[in-house]
Amino acid sequence: MKKLLAIILSLALVFALASCGANSIEKETTKAAENESTEAAPLSNLKVGFIFLHDENSTYDKNFIDAAKEACEKLGAECILKTNIPEDKECYETAADLAESGCSIVFADSFGHEDYMIQAAKEYPEVQFCHATGTQAHTAGLGNFHNAFASIYEGRFLAGIAAGMKLNEMIESGKIKPEEAKIGYIGAFTYAEVISGYTSFFLGARYVCKSATMAVQFTGSWYDETGEKEAANTLIERGCVLISQHADSMGAPTACENAGIPNVSYNGSTKSVGPNSYIISSKINWVPYFEYIIGQVTNSQPIDTDWTGTIATGSVQLTEINTDVAADGTEAAILDAQAKIEDGSLHVFDASTFTVDGKNLTSYMADVDSDPEYAKDTEAISDGYFHESEYRSAPYFDIQIDGIELLNAKF
Repeated sequence: MKKLLAIILSLALVFALASCGANSIEKETTKAAENESTEAAPLSNLKVGFIFLHDENSTYDKNFIDAAKEACEKLGAECILKTNIPEDKECYETAADLAESGCSIVFADSFGHEDYMIQAAKEYPEVQFCHATGTQAHTAGLGNFHNAFASIYEGRFLAGIAAGMKLNEMIESGKIKPEEAKIGYIGAFTYAEVISGYTSFFLGARYVCKSATMAVQFTGSWYDETGEKEAANTLIERGCVLISQHADSMGAPTACENAGIPNVSYNGSTKSVGPNSYIISSKINWVPYFEYIIGQVTNSQPIDTDWTGTIATGSVQLTEINTDVAADGTEAAILDAQAKIEDGSLHVFDASTFTVDGKNLTSYMADVDSDPEYAKDTEAISDGYFHESEYRSAPYFDIQIDGIELLNAKF
């Protein structure tokens, strides 16, 4: 009787699937595969140690912390978090302690951690040391030291489109004139990473708002809530009508909310402090990388010396648009540009879209291989665009283009 019932049920299922058509069957198969992947058994019980410059009060570090917890929980790895680790010998000591405690992987999240991670990697060759935003892995000659980043310049470009759309709305409503479409940007340091970030954001805004200009104020710190708030207020006083940042506190978003100035943030939504000013945020999703390195170590496979995540890998993301503040048509404009980036018909650093001293660049030697003299060693422009994050994972676009004014440059 049970066998007969099973046969009847099987036949019913076959007829049900057939009535849904081939497309429905394909969708169900895909869904089943996705569920199978999601519910797969944990890959590992290994220990992974994470070193963070700040704690969850920093939007930058919180983004890493959340990703570390998610990846380790999914894959069954033990997650050991070390927060508020400065860019000095304490980083080395922490990395060494994690290695001594049995961690198979030690990861650090800040640029200034790199030298200390290299020091630890030399002393613990059996442990894999991974570092975000660094530049030395491809020249260090260490098989157990690795750099990682993502093509966040693409995400910043798309977020810049949201900014440009808002500027257009302000122009069309008569709130500002075209020549007053001035963006303010708070940067931490004059590193290539920051320059690449604010330039790609500016080019995204210019993609839809041709009259846009930008002023940049540096703080000399990755996390300085007071300094970032003061920088935002300075930019607003200088006529900036929209603010963005490459800095990690809620200082700038809070200043924007208080002043009624639209804001595009970074590393995650700041809608909680800026419900009337926040538009969108771009971020790097570190979950794919953490899953990758855990999987590689679990399966005794090598980790890429330089790993670069992309939109396609889910490593570059935009947060949900705040439709209460964003201009109409923002989502459509972003999706159109994203499709062109993904199919290769749009390049963020297209050399025809910007000038330096009034001229388009056809050649540029970038500093890709780290050395004390910061020597320019790699031709970065070919096929009409600057090839960012292709010759190493960390950004090396450091060109000062027309249309962007640096209010201070001492950092």
